[in-house]
Amino acid sequence: MYDEREQSPEHGPLAGFTVGVTAARRADELGALLRRRGAAVLHAPALRIVPLSDDSELLAATKEIIERAPDIAVATTAIGFRGWVEAADGWGLGEDLLERLRGVRILARGPKVKGAIRAAGLTEEWSPASESMAEVLDRLLEEGVDGLRVAVQLHGEPLPGFVESLRAGGAEVVGVPVYRWLPPEDIGPVDRMIDALVARTLDAVTFTSAPAAASLLSRAEERGLLDDLLAALGHDVLPACVGPVTALPLQARGVDTVQPERFRLGPLVQLLCRELPSRARTLPVAGHRVEIRGHAVLVDGGLRPVPPAGMSLLRALSRKPGWVVSRAELLRALPGSGRDEHAVETAMARLRTALGAPKLIQTVVKRGYRLALDPAADTKYDAAV
Repeated sequence: MYDEREQSPEHGPLAGFTVGVTAARRADELGALLRRRGAAVLHAPALRIVPLSDDSELLAATKEIIERAPDIAVATTAIGFRGWVEAADGWGLGEDLLERLRGVRILARGPKVKGAIRAAGLTEEWSPASESMAEVLDRLLEEGVDGLRVAVQLHGEPLPGFVESLRAGGAEVVGVPVYRWLPPEDIGPVDRMIDALVARTLDAVTFTSAPAAASLLSRAEERGLLDDLLAALGHDVLPACVGPVTALPLQARGVDTVQPERFRLGPLVQLLCRELPSRARTLPVAGHRVEIRGHAVLVDGGLRPVPPAGMSLLRALSRKPGWVVSRAELLRALPGSGRDEHAVETAMARLRTALGAPKLIQTVVKRGYRLALDPAADTKYDAAV
């Protein structure tokens, strides 16, 4: 298991990796957590949140609840619950709404929602330890909802089967739409994110909401890049989701994701701190320990940033450790290099300088280059081949 404490104090566990952030809300917080651990961050909000404080639909739902109280209210997000109360205040209905909810059984999805409920002067009846809407649904159905009126604070993300299951159980469901997700006003950053994913210049991409994942996939499909994006997420770029609901759009496309046990930003970052280093290629080369990361290399624990062309060459060499790789093959690995093999020599010289240990890569006259794999390891790799 990866342990941050074992890392050199000069760099964090995510040094040398580039992580994409698709979040619209709390993106600064997530980006700061990643950078604090050494990662380079590419941010492209895949959607925007539009509050419905002046929306007729939310006003109508609020009046309906005040006029006829529900038996149960389900609060799903802290920002959504606070927004609802603030909107009601703006309409002069805040006190009426809170008075109505004081006589209602309130279920909260998690601790942040509980905090918002209590800040409004209310008290929740129950909240699941898992912070899962599935557990909320199971509890309601086990207790029975036949003939009950249930208000559900909708929060923009799909609640697969939640409302349908309550209605199938005999409940009357009142939806409270507090805010909506819309595509970003500037689609440029999303396109750059998709291009980076397809080019494999990102090592991981994070998702904190299902609509963000769906929006990214939809935009890739519009550009004719969906298959390329799915291939990248399936093999080379690690998709990390904050929880199972967030992962649904990706899973529907056959993409496996990683998720922390606790659906929070901190555990999500900790998960990346374990997963990304464990995926890095580590080789014993010329008496050194070389770990190949996304845009940098650890040589005996020291971080060495490497230009993109150099990383392309190093990855091509590492796929055949100890074996000679021809200049022609290395030229094909260089993005946009054309047909001049001199580009390989130039990039190789810069790579050796960046690594700070020229003997890591040997020149084999008239044949190409090879990683100077240590003799003991060379035997192991020969046997494996």
